[in-house]
Amino acid sequence: MTHEQLLERAIRLSIDNVAQGGGPFGAVVARGGEIVAEGVNRVTALHDPTAHAEVQAIRLAAQKLGRFDLSDCVLYASCEPCPMCLGAIYWARLGALYYAATQHDAADAGFDDAFIYRELALTPAQRRLPTATLCREEALEAFRRWREQADRIDY
Repeated sequence: MTHEQLLERAIRLSIDNVAQGGGPFGAVVARGGEIVAEGVNRVTALHDPTAHAEVQAIRLAAQKLGRFDLSDCVLYASCEPCPMCLGAIYWARLGALYYAATQHDAADAGFDDAFIYRELALTPAQRRLPTATLCREEALEAFRRWREQADRIDY
């Protein structure tokens, strides 16, 4: 399938999801032009604020392929990914990202992520979410043990 066909599939998923009471977002993970996994926004259906279409598709693709590194795959999204989804895309090491609608189009429909982008640019002390570092020294033990683990799987 071409980039356009795969992106059109993501758009079709988003439209169908709205008809089924879900959010207007769809995503496809493909490898070599073939669909590996699809996802739609399931936030309200699953009562899960992380159940965005891109995250759903990435989770399913990783399960199907049996690995967390999706560098030989491409993600197609009906809309520009939010900061959380963009983070998941980077963590999955996807080879490329194509999207249709922009974050501004999403904002016009009531899905405004601009405040998250603004918050991320601030220091933790400046953010509107009260944030504090506690028990840091105790937490460093896990990192020390991780570095010493000879059979760890780096990611």
